[in-house]
Amino acid sequence: MDQTLEAPQAAAQPTQSQSIAVDIYDQIYNLRGTDPAYIERLAAIVDAKMRAVAALGNTVDSLRVAVLAALNIADELCTARQRFDNLNGTIQNSQHSTRTRATTLAHMLDEVLEDRKVG
Repeated sequence: MDQTLEAPQAAAQPTQSQSIAVDIYDQIYNLRGTDPAYIERLAAIVDAKMRAVAALGNTVDSLRVAVLAALNIADELCTARQRFDNLNGTIQNSQHSTRTRATTLAHMLDEVLEDRKVG
């Protein structure tokens, strides 16, 4: 199976795609991507998840193990996204509160300075 995978990159730099063979649940997959270490890390995650699912169940059907592992990974992804969204909302609320407080303090400081000019 040939598949191209791309690692998230901080800056868009054209790099040469490389072929790498990975072992996932005793099957070899030939993948292509720009970051072999990233591909190996992804493959290790999938392999570990499949082995964990297989150890908990009593199925030997690798397709069923793969689907259950994919569901577990999808659940982890959804949970992480929800946590991210919650944290992002908290940060946005905090930023709004900080801006509001800063504006209030700036107005109070302006009033004090204005009073000093007059008095």
